[in-house]
Amino acid sequence: MTTSGFEAYKRLLGYARKYWGAFALGILGFIINAQTEWAGAQVVKYIIDAIQNKNQHAKDFFPVLIVLIFLLRGVGTFLGNYFMSLVARNVVYELRRQLFDKLLTLPSAYFHRHSPGHISAKLVYDVEQVTGAATEALKTIVREGTVVTCLLGYLFWTNWRLSLSLLLIAPPVSFIVRKASKRFRTLSHRIQNSMGDVSHIVNESINGYTVVKSYGGEAFERARFETASRENLRQSMKMVVTASLNTPLVQLLMAVAMSFVVYMALQPHILGNVSAGEFVAYITAAGLLSKPMRALTDVNEKIQRGIAAAQSVFEMLDVDGEQDGGDRDAGRCRGELEFRHLDFAYPGGEPVLRDINLHIPAGKTVALVGRSGSGKSTLVNLIPRFYECAPGQILVDGQPLQSYTLESLRRQIATVNQKVVLFDTSIAANIAYGALADAPAEAIESASRAAYAHEFIQKLPDGYATRVGQDGTELSGGQRQRLAIARALLKDAPILILDEATSALDNESEYFIQEALETVMKNRTTLVIAHRLSTIEKADLIVVMEKGRIVQTGTHTELLAAGGLYAQLHSRQFADDPDAVSA
Repeated sequence: MTTSGFEAYKRLLGYARKYWGAFALGILGFIINAQTEWAGAQVVKYIIDAIQNKNQHAKDFFPVLIVLIFLLRGVGTFLGNYFMSLVARNVVYELRRQLFDKLLTLPSAYFHRHSPGHISAKLVYDVEQVTGAATEALKTIVREGTVVTCLLGYLFWTNWRLSLSLLLIAPPVSFIVRKASKRFRTLSHRIQNSMGDVSHIVNESINGYTVVKSYGGEAFERARFETASRENLRQSMKMVVTASLNTPLVQLLMAVAMSFVVYMALQPHILGNVSAGEFVAYITAAGLLSKPMRALTDVNEKIQRGIAAAQSVFEMLDVDGEQDGGDRDAGRCRGELEFRHLDFAYPGGEPVLRDINLHIPAGKTVALVGRSGSGKSTLVNLIPRFYECAPGQILVDGQPLQSYTLESLRRQIATVNQKVVLFDTSIAANIAYGALADAPAEAIESASRAAYAHEFIQKLPDGYATRVGQDGTELSGGQRQRLAIARALLKDAPILILDEATSALDNESEYFIQEALETVMKNRTTLVIAHRLSTIEKADLIVVMEKGRIVQTGTHTELLAAGGLYAQLHSRQFADDPDAVSA
C-alpha cells in the first residue's frame, strides 16, 4: 500500500533523527543568517536617521555594522549549509544502503514481477530524486523559512496593522501551492515509470545485443526506445510548464500584496509621525520577503519529486523479505531429499508442478528428463527455497526445508546453471565468491584443475588475477562454464544441482568435465538436468517429467525397456545425434 505524501516525507525526515545534533547546529546557523535580513533593514533605518539628525558618531559606526552583519551572515550560512548537508547526505546514504540491503533479501517472486530496469531505476533515479528533497529542498525550507519568519516578525513588530494586509494573500497562495503540489507528485510518478521503461529497454538491448544484431532488431529497439524516451520528455515538459506557471502566479500575488502595503504606508494616517528611516526600513523588510518566498515556491517541485521518489523507495523497502523462520542449523547434512505431494505455481500463473512425490537417498545421482517446460528447473530451484512450495513439502534429511535457516540450508547446495553468472572482478574472486572468499589459493587452483579450467587460466595475461569483464564477456562460453563448475567444486556441498552444466562445452572439454563431475558426485546427492547421454545413462535414477508431473522413474536400461515417454525422447534425439537426449 502506497503511503501518503505527508507520511512519506515525515518518514524520510525521520532518518535525520540520529543526527539531531548536527541538525540543531544547522538550524542555529540559518537562524543567525535570518537575523541579518531584518537587521539589514534596521541598519537602513539607522543610517537614514543618522543623516537626518546629523549624528556623525552614528555615521562613523555604520561601516562597522555592515562588516558585522556580513560576518554573522557568513558564519550562519556556513553552519547552516554544512550541517544541514551533513544530515541530508547521511540520510540519503542510509536510504541507499537500506535499499540495496533490501534488494539482496527480496524473495524471487519480486524479481519475477518486476523487470531489472524498473528495479535499477529505483536505486539510481529515484534515490537521486530523494536526494534533491533531502538536501537542497530541506536546506531551502529551513533557511528561507527562517528568513520569512524573522522578516514577518519584524514587520508585525514595526506596524502590525499594516502587516496584516500581507496575510490576505495566504489563502490564494495556499490554493495554488496545493494544486501545484498534487500536479508535481502525479507527474513525478509518471516520470519515474517512464525512466523505468527507458532503463528496462536499455538493459534488454544490452543483454540481448547478439539477438538484436542477428535478427535485424535495431529498428524495432530504436522505435521502442524512442517511444519510452518521448514519453519521458512529454511528462518532464509538463513538469516544467507546471513549475513555470506556479512561481509567477505566486510572485504576482506577492507583488499585489506589496503594492497594497506600499500604498497604505504612504497614507499619512497609517504610519503617523514615523521617521523616514522607519518608513524605508519597513518597506525594505517587506521587499526582502520576495526572494525567500520565491525560493520556497520554487522548492515545491523538488519536494514533490522527492516525495514521489520516497514513496517508490519506501514501497520497495516495505516489501516482505524472504521468510526465514527456521531455527535449525543444517550443519553438514547427508543430502537425503524427499518431495511429498508437492504443487507449485508462479505468482499469478498456472500450476507448474503437480503432486510431485519423489525420494532421493543421500549420495545418489538423479537425472531429470522431459520436454521443455515440464518443470525440471522449477523443481530443483525449490530446494534452495528461491520460492515457497504450497501445498506439499520438501524434506532434507527428514526435516522440512522451512525448519532450517536459509543460510545453513543454502550452504548445503552447490548449483551450476546453463546461464553462468560471473562478476566483473578477478577469476579467483569469481571462483571463491561470497562465503568462499577466504578460500586459500591452493584450494582455488585445485578446484580449477578438477574443472579443467587451470590450463586456460594460466594462459591469461594475469592468470587468476585476470578480470573477466562484465558478465564474463572476456571469456568464451565454455570457459565461463568451467569457472562455474570450479566454483561449485570449491564449495564442496553435499547437494549438487547441475542444470545443463555442460551445455556450453565442446565434446572434448565435456569428456574431461564429465570425468571431474563423476568424481565430485561421489558421496553427494546430485540432481542433473542434462541433454547428453553420457550424464543421463549413468544416473542411479532417471525421473521423466511431463506437464509438471512425474510420469516415469527408473534407470536408463529400465526406462528404455518399458517404452513410454523416455523411450520416445531417446529415439527422437538419437536418430540424428547419438550423444544427446531431451532435457
